[in-house]
Amino acid sequence: MPDSGSKRLERLQVMISEEELKALDDWRFKSHMPSRAAAVRELLKRGLAAEGYFSIAGDGSSSRDFGVISSKPDKSP
Repeated sequence: MPDSGSKRLERLQVMISEEELKALDDWRFKSHMPSRAAAVRELLKRGLAAEGYFSIAGDGSSSRDFGVISSKPDKSP
């Protein structure tokens, strides 16, 4: 599960068509995403997980959990 305390330090801009935006917004509202950015992060996370880059957390996620990369603190001495 993504670390809800991780900071988002990079901005990614992407141009999409009207049809892609409509599909994104339709999915966002159907999935109760809090924002377009959260919807894009969730879809990116799902796509990367489908390709085997990391696993998706189970149910019970809140909007603050819709990050892409989990950054866990290193506990080594």
